[in-house]
Amino acid sequence: MLGPKTDDAKRRRLESMYQSSRRHFPEVPEVTVEELRALQRENNIVLVDVRAAEEQQVSMIPGAVAAQQFEASQDEYKDATVVTYCTIGHRSGLYAKNLQARGWKVLNLKGAVLAWTHAGGELENTEGQTRRVHVCTRHCNLAAEGYEAIW
Repeated sequence: MLGPKTDDAKRRRLESMYQSSRRHFPEVPEVTVEELRALQRENNIVLVDVRAAEEQQVSMIPGAVAAQQFEASQDEYKDATVVTYCTIGHRSGLYAKNLQARGWKVLNLKGAVLAWTHAGGELENTEGQTRRVHVCTRHCNLAAEGYEAIW
């Protein structure tokens, strides 16, 4: 069986998957896509993509930095609020928990890059804008209609 077919069913599945992973990082504050957009306009934030390089090559949220880049340049971001994301929010929640324990002000993007697609968010890769987004398998294709899931 393939994943859910409608955007509404995909959003419900995404929310369920994200909420089930929250037990691993309940102390990490979360931020919705809408709240993130407001923060991007008003605050000093750094958006950190914690996915693997192969996933990031497919696409990233514009302005995001890879976790490796963030770790290598921490002094550059010391006054920023860190917002982490991955595909659904589990890996980024665990990474945010680690950052929080190290003293960072950090938020986890609820529903991560897939929630970003459901809000119509832009994605980019080295060639410019794209509608492609990496998901773990075809069974987890929870990207919004109009986006191409790659696994």
